[in-house]
Amino acid sequence: MSNLGPAHDNHANQLNPNNDAFWESRGWGSRPEDWEERSEEKTKELLPNTTDPLSEK
Repeated sequence: MSNLGPAHDNHANQLNPNNDAFWESRGWGSRPEDWEERSEEKTKELLPNTTDPLSEK
């Protein structure tokens, strides 16, 4: 795999809610303690008709 450079890494980090860069790029100082719940809420808001495939088992 080739290294695409720091700009690519930063872009990827800004798309990852597990990364501080995601939250900082959205005006937060750092990733909040409840980041998982916030991410789930936002996903449900953006994709209201989507179900979790693991919860259907």
